[in-house]
Amino acid sequence: MKPRIAVLLGDPAGIGPELIARLLARPENRARADLLIIGDKRELDEGMEIAQQRFDYTVVESETDAPRDTDVPSLIDFRLADDAPYERAVSTERGGRYSLEAFRKALALTQDKRTHAMMFAPVNKTSLHMAGMETSDEMEWFARQLDYSGAFCEFNVLDELWTSRVTSHMALKDVSARLSEQRIIGAIQLINDGLKRAGIASPRIAVCGFNPHNGDNGAFGREELDVIAPAVDKARSLGYDAQGPFPADTIFVRARDQKAFDGVVTMYHDQGQIAMKLMGFWRGVTVHGGLPVPITTPAHGTAFDIHGQGKADVGATQKAFDIAVRMAQDRLG
Repeated sequence: MKPRIAVLLGDPAGIGPELIARLLARPENRARADLLIIGDKRELDEGMEIAQQRFDYTVVESETDAPRDTDVPSLIDFRLADDAPYERAVSTERGGRYSLEAFRKALALTQDKRTHAMMFAPVNKTSLHMAGMETSDEMEWFARQLDYSGAFCEFNVLDELWTSRVTSHMALKDVSARLSEQRIIGAIQLINDGLKRAGIASPRIAVCGFNPHNGDNGAFGREELDVIAPAVDKARSLGYDAQGPFPADTIFVRARDQKAFDGVVTMYHDQGQIAMKLMGFWRGVTVHGGLPVPITTPAHGTAFDIHGQGKADVGATQKAFDIAVRMAQDRLG
């Protein structure tokens, strides 16, 4: 039995519907999973018009009506109650509300294993906050909706290289105080588990230092000596194939060019983000790691500036779909 993937169109003001149209116009993608699209039929049709690519789909009332083992996607025609047109290429409360309501539907289905993973096209954080999202990002919002209190982390993926981070959205001056053996080991555990769920049997994980030149043996800070190295040693004693710490200015060369590692754990947000986006902005994927359901999305944004122009690059959406299928197959068992 093929896994079932919940596919969301993203913010209607951006390039999401066009990206989904390009993704699902490829027959090989439709053959890999049973696809349940959750979104406004009119937005999907407009996305196909913009992309100049079409595919057949079946409109259903609920997932129970959606056929299995077919190459024809099903669509739950989801609309807001006010049913008014969406503004384009701008952040709006309605666009954010549409995204949040679609999230709720997909999360409920995936939590109950009526779908096995969810993949969504880009959403807009400003719109989400305008619509009432009180968390800093959608990942924390997902955790609250799922009533999940365990550890979770955003993974950034480029081709076959995954990254996670010990700290995320905070001022750089506050990062050092948040580094601890427990948090670093937790980040190693999370990315190890995520890689396994994506099909990597024995993940190789590199851990990044915090200071320039890895602290130069304490000359530029002692975090590497006092916190990071002991955490790596402890992780290895727990059975994880973890190495480091490595200097931030060379770790991604070893990981990408020498293919020495499957995952990299960084200490703060931009330490990994800058490298990954420079290596391939339009191929990057975000995986919401640690949550009880697999969730993936392109790492880039809604690209309001090119909405409607028919030139959105589907590369990252394809990669997000690929990972969602692998994780759904793992969950299907």
